[in-house]
Amino acid sequence: MVSGTIARQSRVIGALIMREMTTRYGRQGLGFAWVIGEPLVFCFGVMILWTATKPAYEHGIRVAPFIMTGYMSLILIRHFIALLSSALQANLGLMYHRQISPLHIFLGRTLLELGGATAAFAVVYVVLLALNLVSLPHDYLLFYCGWLLLAWTALGFALVLAGLAMRYEVMERLVPVISYVLIPISGAFYMVSWLPGVAQKYIMYIPFVHGIEMLRSGVFGEFVPVHYNVPYALAVGAVLIILGLLIIAASRDRIEVE
Repeated sequence: MVSGTIARQSRVIGALIMREMTTRYGRQGLGFAWVIGEPLVFCFGVMILWTATKPAYEHGIRVAPFIMTGYMSLILIRHFIALLSSALQANLGLMYHRQISPLHIFLGRTLLELGGATAAFAVVYVVLLALNLVSLPHDYLLFYCGWLLLAWTALGFALVLAGLAMRYEVMERLVPVISYVLIPISGAFYMVSWLPGVAQKYIMYIPFVHGIEMLRSGVFGEFVPVHYNVPYALAVGAVLIILGLLIIAASRDRIEVE
């Protein structure tokens, strides 16, 4: 009984992922490859700009891996926010089907975006490794866990914004603004140890910082000072996910299709 239910739900989510891929990327041209190509192009662009304007090492850290980890982390956060906040509005027609719920749509987009961003990160890393711009991670476990911790907190934040967007039309205009505000405060382009002591105390309240610092700890090793609190980030992410799902459930009457 349970296995049959899981199998049915998995088929629904799998079908939604395939539909999303076809709708978003099409069947011709680069298609899904653009999920990897887009961050690769922008990552190299930012890296070239920083390399031309900054020294090879910033605070004793190589610029290339610093930009790579920061930009790919920022892509994951912003894509989660952008795609989940508009998930239901873009798929209202699917709500005619009784088998499909808002949770299916959110899960489908979450898995697709996490898979695409992870694949893009892997390709960017391999390309930079081949160019001798980065080295292999010093701690693979920290590297993987930091990426997943970042995804966990980003998912929670995105679900809250998605729920609010369902209830208030103005949120659709505010989401892009919030996404831009996250650029300077997310920790993507600085490390906590670079900040003054007072600023460090307050920046640690931002949950994304912990995943990015943990990710960089896995890349750079123990000789680069990092600051992260895994239980705090996990707890904040869990609270945000639960809160987001509750807001979405309470707002479902606003997106029902008669």
